[in-house]
Amino acid sequence: MSALTILIIRHSEKPGGPWPGSGLMPDGVPDKKSLVIRGWQRAGSWSALFGAGLGGLDYPAPSVIYAADPAATTGDEPSQRPFETVIPLAARLNLTPDTSCAVGEEAQLASKVVGQTGVVLVAWEHKAIVRSLLPAIANGQTLANMPTNWDGRRFDVVLRFDRNAPEARWSFRQLCPCLLSGDSATPMS
Repeated sequence: MSALTILIIRHSEKPGGPWPGSGLMPDGVPDKKSLVIRGWQRAGSWSALFGAGLGGLDYPAPSVIYAADPAATTGDEPSQRPFETVIPLAARLNLTPDTSCAVGEEAQLASKVVGQTGVVLVAWEHKAIVRSLLPAIANGQTLANMPTNWDGRRFDVVLRFDRNAPEARWSFRQLCPCLLSGDSATPMS
């Protein structure tokens, strides 16, 4: 089967936002480029949603996971957050996240992702998602409801692309699963 579903999430909550505390690495060591406790809660929630069948048909389990390279030195990097966001899901599904692309390499990432079949999940930096990744995947196709801006306060949205075959047109939708308190059921504009 050559159908492809792409699920794109922003990395989970970070230091400096409305949720208190410093960033913490998986072993509890403070790190300003890591997730805050709320971010680790969201990472666990994504794992349950995508990895335990709790999300039904809207949130299928991925067979491939991509996350921005946590060792990259591009821009404001190296941010651990995209990789940390998928650690619980990857562990649940016994997958190793592909971190071969860094923020700033969205064209290369899109090329890899659209060459897959099945279900692919991408965890990335929100500005690069709307600026570069979404247009690279859409490849000139106009898609209703595809955001052109990502509200910096939103960590709770799944962007979903679907197509039945490599030559087929994409369908696109935003999903708002409301996993944690304060999450919004309203798609981004």
